[in-house]
Amino acid sequence: MLAATLLLGPRSPPAHSLLICTFSRGTQGLSRHAARACAVRARASLSTSCTRRQNAASDIKPKTLDVLGTTYTTDGWTNAPPAILAKTGRDLLHQPSHPLAILKELIFKEFPTFAHYDSLSPVVSTYQNFDSLGFAQDHPGRSKTDTYYVNQSTLLRTHTSAHQLQLLAAGSQGEHNVLVQAKNSAAAPGNERFLVAADVYRRDEIDASHYPVFHQMEGVCTFSRDEVRDKICRATTAERDSKTDGVSHSDQVAQMVDATVVGGDNPMQSAHSAEEVAFLVRNMKQAMNDMVVQILTKAVAAQQSSGEVSASGNQPQFPVRWIDAYFPFTSPSWEMEVLFQGEWLEICGCGVMKQEILNQAGMPDRIGWAFGFGLERLAMLLFGVHDIRLFWSSDSRFVGQFSPGRINSFRPFSRHPSCAKDVSFWLPVEGTFHENDIMDLVRETAGDLVEGVKLIDSFTHPKTGKGSRCYRINYCSMDRNVTNEEINAVQELVRKRMVEQLGVTLR
Repeated sequence: MLAATLLLGPRSPPAHSLLICTFSRGTQGLSRHAARACAVRARASLSTSCTRRQNAASDIKPKTLDVLGTTYTTDGWTNAPPAILAKTGRDLLHQPSHPLAILKELIFKEFPTFAHYDSLSPVVSTYQNFDSLGFAQDHPGRSKTDTYYVNQSTLLRTHTSAHQLQLLAAGSQGEHNVLVQAKNSAAAPGNERFLVAADVYRRDEIDASHYPVFHQMEGVCTFSRDEVRDKICRATTAERDSKTDGVSHSDQVAQMVDATVVGGDNPMQSAHSAEEVAFLVRNMKQAMNDMVVQILTKAVAAQQSSGEVSASGNQPQFPVRWIDAYFPFTSPSWEMEVLFQGEWLEICGCGVMKQEILNQAGMPDRIGWAFGFGLERLAMLLFGVHDIRLFWSSDSRFVGQFSPGRINSFRPFSRHPSCAKDVSFWLPVEGTFHENDIMDLVRETAGDLVEGVKLIDSFTHPKTGKGSRCYRINYCSMDRNVTNEEINAVQELVRKRMVEQLGVTLR
């Protein structure tokens, strides 16, 4: 998906999540945790190809992975850890009382003429995720520091845009096995307009608004060129006034700021006329503004009806701004940001679709636009949820507050005390260090006990040239008190694995 984003530790997979790791001989006598450590240490990584402490177990790696009932052969690119793979079966979007599922249905209702998809597999090919969308071979998104690979040709999708070409081509070619997966295929039988809601996976930082598994809503809307020409010719003053009324209504809750223009560093494509681009941009931005206004209006109403100050500080208005952006698969492109709890959160990425994608899909006579929403961030606004980890909680004090179709402001329960621990180390002499490796390791080791990880010190020794880093790990359980002894044990395991897996030298 176009939306930019957003790591969970060891937890037994739910009964409906299929997760099987087959190890070569020699691991059969290892404990579950030791086997997991072997698998992680054995994976090849662009950012940890450095001097490491070696032992007999470090050369053992899983030969296959089973994800959602399908077995995949692993290779040097495999880096998806067990805790991440276990998330593939959680299906939060299909739990009617879950805030993300409620938001999904809200957005689906706002686009009744679009086909709605919410059950597409998270396992996609590298071609689907990158090549079909025009990602350069050296794009950082392809790196193992950013993406969870099942093997070199297969990965856990990093965005819902991975399904753009698949669904457009299915509509163009009448692929029944794909089209039948839409919840309301009759609305757009040729997939000329569709929404995709799905879980996506990225290696990322650790804080209250980032998580390695999150959810996106992709939207694609195409028009025949004849239809666009006709709409441009039939544009009336009444229609323009209607758009003005829409913006005025938006300003009641969302303070819209848009000073962007097409051109310069945000160019139109040579395959499109200026009139076509102007129509697509106007149509797209109106749809995005209306969508955000609907959500923010409901968020304010929920705050006011709760009678309590919500996590968002009872904001009566939400400043919203449009800024120029770049995506490999749209041009021109924009991002929509909302000011929430004093910070600008990127909510939506969008733009005019690259014509090459439509041509490949067998739709050369159509043009269109696409957008992507990050559902968690919108849900945080809508329900007043302050910590993204809560969306994965099974605590009844959280899940019991919501019901299907109802928008209400989340009432935080008692916050448990946090415990901060620092870890300092020298960077590896050889190889490349990447911060996402630290984040992944901490998530896999400590799970959702980790509230945040932050770099607090960085320097280079003036004589030796060695680099040093110091990270502060903030531990805070969402549902119980933890003891200092418990956290000390977790921290010691984190330190041990940093040496073994990242090749750092502790200070």
